[in-house]
Formats: sequence, C-alpha cells, structure tokens
Amino acid sequence: MTATPSITPTPIDRRSRQASRLGQWLSVGGVYVFVAALLMVGRCVSSQFFAPDKFMSMVQDVSILGVIAVGVAFITYSGHYVDLAIPAIMSCSGIVAISLLPHGLPAALAAGLATGVLVGAINGAVVGYLRLNPIIWTLAVLSVLDGGIRWWFGGRQIYADADKTTSAGADFVKLYGHQLGGVPLIVVILLVAAAAGMFVMRWTGFGRRLKLTGANYDTARLTGVNVRRTVMMAFMISGFTSAMGGILLTSLNKVGNAEVGLTYDFQAITAVVLGGVTLAGGRGGMLGVLGGVLVIGLLGKIMPLMGVSQDMQKVVQGLIFIAVVGLNMYSLRRSGRDDA
Repeated sequence: MTATPSITPTPIDRRSRQASRLGQWLSVGGVYVFVAALLMVGRCVSSQFFAPDKFMSMVQDVSILGVIAVGVAFITYSGHYVDLAIPAIMSCSGIVAISLLPHGLPAALAAGLATGVLVGAINGAVVGYLRLNPIIWTLAVLSVLDGGIRWWFGGRQIYADADKTTSAGADFVKLYGHQLGGVPLIVVILLVAAAAGMFVMRWTGFGRRLKLTGANYDTARLTGVNVRRTVMMAFMISGFTSAMGGILLTSLNKVGNAEVGLTYDFQAITAVVLGGVTLAGGRGGMLGVLGGVLVIGLLGKIMPLMGVSQDMQKVVQGLIFIAVVGLNMYSLRRSGRDDA
C-alpha cells in the first residue's frame, strides 16, 4: 500500500491565512479597540464627556456621516473606491427637496431622494458599463453638478421656511431634531440603514455578487455575475444614502446651498477604510464601518477639547487615513493580492 503524501501548505497559503485573520481583526476588533481608547481619552479630557446628553449629541452629530458611509461601503466593497460626487449629490438633493416644499413634504422628500438615486444610476452606468475610472468620472460629475447649482441659483441660498402658506417648510426644518421615543430620528435612520446594509451584504444574492465582483472582477464576470449591473446598483445605493444625508443636513442648516456636503466624501471613505472595508474590494463589513464612524465622531469631539485647531484636525484625520490604508495594502500584498 502506497502512503498518501502529506500536503505542505505553500508560503502563499500561510500568508493568505495570516492576512485574512489580520483583515478580520482590523475590520471589527481593531476599530473598536480604537473606539475604547478614544473613550478613555475623552473621559480624561472632560469629566462631562460621558454625560448622556453630550454623548447622544456626539452620536447625533456623526449620524449623517454614518448614513453616507453605509452607502459608500457598497462602492468600496465592489472594488470601486469611492464616489467623489457625494458633496454635490447632498447639496442637489437638499435644494430639490426645499424647492418642492410647496407641493408638500412627502413629495419634496421623495424628489430629493430620487435625485440622489438618479445621479448614482448615472455614475454606476458609466463606471459599471463603460468601465471609466470611478475617481476621474465622479470627480467630473462633482464639478458639473457644483457648477450647475451655482450657475442656476446665482449663488443665492434657498430657505426652507420661505413659503409661509404651508406647514411643509416648518416640518422640514424639524426633521433633523425630531425624536422617536427619546432617540433622535437621524440616529434611528443610521441604525436602520446599517442593519439593512449588513443584511444585504451578508445574506442576499446581491451581496454575494457584490463580494465576488470586488474580490475578483474578471472571475465574477466569467462565472456569470452581471458585474455591470452589480456595480451600478452599488452606486445607486450610495446615491440614495448621500441624498438622505444631504436632506437631513439641509434640514439642520434650514437652507439649501452648494456648500452643504463639503468634506463628507473624504470623511466617509476614511470611516469605511478605518472600519476594515478594503479599497481592493470584497472584504469588510458594516459593523466595522459603524466603528469607523464612531472613531471619526469621537476625534471630532475630543480634539477641540484638547485645543487642537480645525486645520490640525484635518491633518490628523489625513494621517489616520494614510496609516490605515498603508496597513490595509500591506496585509493584502502579504496574501498575494497583486492588485492591492
């Protein structure tokens, strides 16, 4: 009888398992260790840091970013980095919603959300079907939409409560501060969006197709996945969440203008990558994204208490992004991912 030869794992196999464990730790455990450390720092900086009203205020402040990050996670998960048109989608959706308030609040909200989905569909069609670079294309869309808004309104701002003949404007400006059972509406929206995103990614056919598309685009295409439609749907989801964030932020500001969504694209991708969703695609989860959002929110509260200027806060956020992306790319290269 011939003995069955033993199979020794290749170096790539061992590296793949090590990188996989590192990636899983980064996606959930690592970011929440960071959250715990920041909570301790916050408590040391201010004795009132854990006061219920102050902590809930911090969560409410970062919830808009969280809603947007949930949508961005789908794009990054698909291997297409980020949608740089997010600031313009936010401002457009808010302006459209305010403009249609004379027709009633439901119609205004529906039109604002539809605006985000439409722009997301255009971006997804171009990136998914025509294979244009997502960074270059969405940056161009950002420029077109931003310039179009400024030209159409001539730099004017649109006030939500300008129409005194209906109650829609007054109801619109109350959206951001509205509470459900003592919990801010925006926090409820974030939790629902994150739970829905987690369900879609983990337990639906679309989520499996999205994962395969992000992990290996050509393999997904050859196995019968409609990769073009999958990418388009990811951008549409991001457009929807960006529109939702833009409407809520416009409600908070009580005015629509072209400056509403500035910096949210970079903050969202920072939170997503910090939460363990790899830029190479196909890895990560929504629980980690929520952790990344909490890190951004805690940093935004703690650094001012420590006397850090707003400009230096941007430097710190940029350095964190660079460090996390560098570690992310290193772990992927250790696993043999040449596209990392």
